[in-house]
Amino acid sequence: MPTFVLRVWVPDRPGALGAVASRIGAVRGDLVGIDILERGGGRAIDELVVELPDDRLVPLLVSEVGQVDGVDVEDVRPAREAVADPRLDALESAALLVEQGTVGALLDALAARASRDFGADWAAVVDLGAPAPLVTVGAPPPLSWLSAFIKGSAFVAGSRASVVTSAGDTGPDDVAWAEMEAASAVIVLGRRGVPLRARERQQLAVLARIVDHRWVELVTPPAGIRRATVMP
Repeated sequence: MPTFVLRVWVPDRPGALGAVASRIGAVRGDLVGIDILERGGGRAIDELVVELPDDRLVPLLVSEVGQVDGVDVEDVRPAREAVADPRLDALESAALLVEQGTVGALLDALAARASRDFGADWAAVVDLGAPAPLVTVGAPPPLSWLSAFIKGSAFVAGSRASVVTSAGDTGPDDVAWAEMEAASAVIVLGRRGVPLRARERQQLAVLARIVDHRWVELVTPPAGIRRATVMP
């Protein structure tokens, strides 16, 4: 059955989402997943996973949902081959990152999982002191653009990425980034056409924190080895 991801702006009040679900049912759609991406200003931004008996019903679906008072459809797109619970996806990404045994594998896994989890068009792990990105997925902008974007963001104010990302105030809505302080690197990703929302930015910041902790574990020798090296 064709499956679509419908991103909607919904009034943050009781019954609003139920009214949307009713309109989905009116076009013979089945609501099989809900992900709340952002709340504020009296509205919520939700991603709804909807199964339809026929993909030709998509225009009717958008029209029906858009008729609910106070509801706006931001985007509709075909779902990935397998639609997973985003919470399970996040846990699987975390598990994969802590399983990596080398720094190179860790950064590769971060870029790959970030690109996958957020449906990004590109992702890059950047060390501002290096002549090229450490890892790339897709076709990111030139390093000069990435460096200028990062330096022009909250680094200027000396803010930590986890704080700024949580507020969703990290620059253009089609680009998100998070700092790995111990690793002296930044994960940056971009997605065209579908803005990156607060919950997604928070999730990216958490992935960066996990990588930073794992980085320290990989580059710091165990205490027993350090003691052995200083003994005569």
